Amino acid sequence: MNTGVATTPPVRGTQTMVDQMGWVWKRPLLSLLEIAWRWTIGIPFLLLAQMQMNHVFSVLPLELSGWNEVNGQNPWVAVRQIDLIVDKYEPIVYSAYHWLLPLAVLAWIVFSGIGRALVLKAMEPGAKFRPIPVIVAQAVWVAQLTVMLWFWFRVMQWVALTHIQQPVEPELVGFAQWLIFFSLGVFSLWAIISWPAAVAPVLVLKEGRGVFSALVASLKLGKKFTNQLLEIGLVMGIVKLALIVLTMVFSAAPLPFSDQLGPEALHVVTMGALVFFLVASDYFHVVRLKAMVEFWRTYRSQEQAAKG
Repeated sequence: MNTGVATTPPVRGTQTMVDQMGWVWKRPLLSLLEIAWRWTIGIPFLLLAQMQMNHVFSVLPLELSGWNEVNGQNPWVAVRQIDLIVDKYEPIVYSAYHWLLPLAVLAWIVFSGIGRALVLKAMEPGAKFRPIPVIVAQAVWVAQLTVMLWFWFRVMQWVALTHIQQPVEPELVGFAQWLIFFSLGVFSLWAIISWPAAVAPVLVLKEGRGVFSALVASLKLGKKFTNQLLEIGLVMGIVKLALIVLTMVFSAAPLPFSDQLGPEALHVVTMGALVFFLVASDYFHVVRLKAMVEFWRTYRSQEQAAKG
């Protein structure tokens, strides 16, 4: 890739995706760094979550919750039964996890800030290693994600109230339709609007800005740069959906042979599919970061050189 000031006409971000993917593929250390920081925080969190889940089921075993009595032949009755089961578990789950979630979020912010700074430093050796501003930028990203998740949850509450929680028979088809529509819509919206906090670490390390200066600058990148960020964000959202579908296909592929393979083999295949999803997702995170760096080089490096 060109590492100097851009001298060629800029092209659309999707036109350079294959180049970015090839560039990252030839430098596996970048993907390994991304995997390392994500799994360093992710694996202990999953182990703690599993321990707390074991505690939840020790307080209220699944067989005593009414789960075995759920009517699998009548979805309208099953919805009501599952709702009662959730009500039983809600206070127990809150007691077990109310301390773990804030701790996990805080740890993720710190690890992701350091990890993102390390990946950028390895990607751009001339950039300074400044993890603190990147950590703050990641905190802003988490705040944005929290708002988006809250919005999605409120929309799902409305869908449930209008299709499930009503005096007449629940409308499960309508509920499923709106669930899919709004979930994909919110996912796509997040992919489009999450770029300011995502590109801020690049501005911090490439332009030597403070975190708040970088966040403000991310909103003033100009139409061409911003359009590229919007486009690459939407493309990466589509890639993430494709990876989810592929993971589901891989994990479900052995089901016709379940009698011959046995449950243990199916568990191994499922775990392998999940590992594939996580590794591929981490790889595309690095590709997106590389694309942002190249966009910066195309649209901002000349301006920064002139200022210097």
